[in-house]
Amino acid sequence: MEIFILRRVLYAVPILLGVSIVIFGLVQLSPGDVADLLIPPEAPKEVADLLRQKFGLDRPVYEQYLIWLGNLLQGDLGVSIFTNQPVIDDLSSAIGNTLKLAVPAAVLGFALGIALGALAAVGRGGWLDKLLSGLAITGVSLPHYWVGIVLVAIFSVTYNILPAQGMGPQGFPSTWEQIQHLILPVITLSLIPMGVVSRLVRASVLEILSQEFVTTLHAKGLLHRRILLHIMKNAAPSVLAVMGLQFGYLLGGSILVETVFNWPGSGNLMNLAIFRRDVPVLSATILVLAGLFVVINILVDVLQALIDPRMRR
Repeated sequence: MEIFILRRVLYAVPILLGVSIVIFGLVQLSPGDVADLLIPPEAPKEVADLLRQKFGLDRPVYEQYLIWLGNLLQGDLGVSIFTNQPVIDDLSSAIGNTLKLAVPAAVLGFALGIALGALAAVGRGGWLDKLLSGLAITGVSLPHYWVGIVLVAIFSVTYNILPAQGMGPQGFPSTWEQIQHLILPVITLSLIPMGVVSRLVRASVLEILSQEFVTTLHAKGLLHRRILLHIMKNAAPSVLAVMGLQFGYLLGGSILVETVFNWPGSGNLMNLAIFRRDVPVLSATILVLAGLFVVINILVDVLQALIDPRMRR
């Protein structure tokens, strides 16, 4: 098992290196540079040249990349052009806030998805299957930001029972005031994972139900709950893979939901960085989110290998 984990970690190194090259290359392809942002067009050329020299922009591109990569490996994510503060300070706070949304949204979405998918498979072809499948497809089809706006209009504007924006007092959400701010964005974010996982669980359970070993278990007189346990165990590896991807999407793809609810997370930070053309913040945010995505998938691979030892081959 240790060799399997080490192999998966080593596989992640070239992936992260490739991601860093893509991010740096895309930034280089964008028009303008830091000097164009910080000084007015009528400023003397010598001033712009001095600024480019200060930021190392007068060096060859490969040297700029190696310096940037070296700083990243030492934990230096650079300094924000807009706030002149270390990027790591803003980014660590934003990632923490995003996790406050993504973790409960993932738990809610995955739990509902597994329950609805299993119930739909058990009641295949019946009204329950059609109802739950319709709910799952609806959850996948509705745009995040539209659902968020509708929920705000109903629960904040019309009935005034839940806050429309912000995250309330800082800290781990343990008070009712903090939890109130979580309810609407968490429900909004959980819809797509719920729908995707529900559809996959239904398909996986139906496929396993058609296999011979299930008939054998019935013939042996095994209790239904024991048979269901065997079925869910066999379906777990494929479902876990999708759950890992969905959790990664929640971390990196919540930019619209965080904007709708004015949630100070990584999506909101990335949105601000794009409008401000704050390249250090934007590059660091994308790279850290990509790193988290890779780590999540390594953990999913390890969990799959623990459930099904054949995955270690």
